[in-house]
Amino acid sequence: MSVEQWPDIAGRIVNDANGQRHILPVRVYFEDTDAGGVVYHASFVRYAERGRTDFLRLLGTDARRLIDGSDSGEPAAFVVRRMTFDYARPGRMDDLLEVETRVKELGGASVTLEQTISRDGVRLVSADVIVVLVAISGKPLRLSGAVREAFAAYAKGAKSSAS
Repeated sequence: MSVEQWPDIAGRIVNDANGQRHILPVRVYFEDTDAGGVVYHASFVRYAERGRTDFLRLLGTDARRLIDGSDSGEPAAFVVRRMTFDYARPGRMDDLLEVETRVKELGGASVTLEQTISRDGVRLVSADVIVVLVAISGKPLRLSGAVREAFAAYAKGAKSSAS
């Protein structure tokens, strides 16, 4: 199966009056909920991960290419350093949610992302996530020029601490 067959499977990059961001639609399934049909808090963590992963993919790279080193020559991966979640409203079984991801700040080896998970424009969950690029050995790596450029295009107004 190819991306051409399912062009929106990774969501889409949007640039409008609300700025540049990635949006990924996510359907809530029975497996994502508790016995009452309410989205379990850890499911929101998975939805945010999917949003970050597909955002990276649409920027022109993906986790597999980072890990095998085909992007920069040195096998690497983005790992989560810190996450903070604010759960404002519940999600429910069969909801269609949108995971929105924005670049908040670029560091030397890190990217801070703002993520919002909403239903029909109403915020359910928001998260700030710091990811760090590390070599397979665990050593932090500076963001390559290509990776930095890709994120910077979506970091309008974001702080950069990587000069």
